Parts: sequence; C-alpha cells; structure tokens
Amino acid sequence: MIKILLPTDFSENAWNATEYALNLFEQEPCTFYLVNTYTPAIVHSRFMATTVQGGMLEDNVRHQSENGLANVVEQIKTKYPNPGHKFETISSFSLLTEQIREIVESEKIDLIISGTKGASGIDEVFMGSNTVRIIKSSKNCPVLTIPSNFKYRTPGQIGFTTNFKRSFSPRILAPLKQLADRFESAIQILHIQQREELDDFQKGNRDLLLDYFAPIRSTLQSLPYYASKSDVLQNYLEESNIDMLAMVHYRHGFLEELVREPVVKRVAFHTRIPLLVLPE
Repeated sequence: MIKILLPTDFSENAWNATEYALNLFEQEPCTFYLVNTYTPAIVHSRFMATTVQGGMLEDNVRHQSENGLANVVEQIKTKYPNPGHKFETISSFSLLTEQIREIVESEKIDLIISGTKGASGIDEVFMGSNTVRIIKSSKNCPVLTIPSNFKYRTPGQIGFTTNFKRSFSPRILAPLKQLADRFESAIQILHIQQREELDDFQKGNRDLLLDYFAPIRSTLQSLPYYASKSDVLQNYLEESNIDMLAMVHYRHGFLEELVREPVVKRVAFHTRIPLLVLPE
C-alpha cells in the first residue's frame, strides 16, 4: 500500500493538491496522511496575561485544526469515494517541516504531495515558502508540488531536467520510473546545453540514464542556453506538451539556482505544471 502525506492549511490550493493526489492514485491502494500544523504566535506573546488564557487559545486552535481535518476527510469521501483509499489525520502544535520529517520517518511515507500557495494568498515568485521548506527538509522522501489552479491530467509526458554532472542511482530515480511505469508515460530528458559538447563524465552519466530509462519511452532534448536557465526551461515547457517536470534536489543544484535567481530572472518561472522533486 502506497503511503502519501498531504500537508493542508485548508486553503483552496491545498484542496486542489489533494484532488490531484486522489486522481493520480485512483487505481492504487493508498493510505493518505492529512497533516495540519498550527503555531499561534500569540500563545507566546508577552501580552498574554496568563498561561490559562494561552492554554485556552491553544485548545481553540487545536479544535479548529481537528475539525478542519475531519471536514476535509468528509469532503473527500463524498466527492471521491474509493474503497482502496484510507485516511489518517494528524493535527499538531509544531512547525510544519518538523512534523513532516517525523511522519515521513515513523510512517515510512512514499511521497509528499503539496500545493504551492497557502491560505495567506501570497503567491511567491518561485513557489510558496512553505513548499520550499518542505522540499529542503525532505531528504529521504520525494515531494510532488501542485500549482494553484492546476487541474489533474494524466502525466503522459514527464520532463526530467539534468546537467549530467552527477551520477544517478536507481534509488534516486526509482520514484520517477515507478510513476512512468504506472501511467506508461514518456520521459523527456531535458539538458540545457551550456557548452558545445559534454565532457566524458557527463557522457557517461547520460548513457547510464538512457540505459536506465530504456524500458520506458524516453528521448533526449538538448535545450540551447540563450537566457537564464529558468527562462530556457520555462519556454520549453510552454511550447511542449509536458504534464509534469521532475528534477533531483542536489545541494547547490539546479533547484537551488532557481530559488536564488534574482526576481527579474525567475519571475517567469512559476511552476505551472506539477514538479516532482527527488531527494539526493
């Protein structure tokens, strides 16, 4: 049984990500873990008169969290009845990333699926700050991020971006290969060509990657390096029919380059399609 973790803040975007997850794994037996964390700063405020008042506030927020999770599960069962799907709810007075790490380890989570825009309505240039923190803290679990307003479609075409500068192991690529096998997806290996030729190490990694994906329909696309990497990639994604983008989250890798790029360069790179981030 597949174990999926769904962080939620009860926003429309969180519900959209939940709907995507339910559709993506419609044919698979799954346990979905819905988690909501709450850390009301006022509980620790110097303006709080007594710890009793603080405790009452925390109890109130906890009840709101628990009721919200119960409502989400009820909504799921009403709109997406599926005997193969089970649900667990977790309400926690803690930081989101800490709680996620704990659940991933204790429950052996296979995949985290998260929206990219929270209840605050703040749509950051790259993706929501919570989403970035989840990705950076999820060192042993892949994360699938779903853009706001993106409606589910079968991932028939999956792009995998790489510079071939690092070796790949079956462990790292397994979640991507399993997804492609499940939907008979084609994989487009996307390489932004910064030099005329790959060096020998890059060629070796390219060949290993092509061999690994040989049982799957896969092609290699070399993208000309004419602007910032985010522009090159975004323009290609808009011109192609790719349904999902995948990349490995290496320290100091391409994903972190996107996050660090100046706003004027990365403003165009909204993740308009789901992004699968594979841990190193």
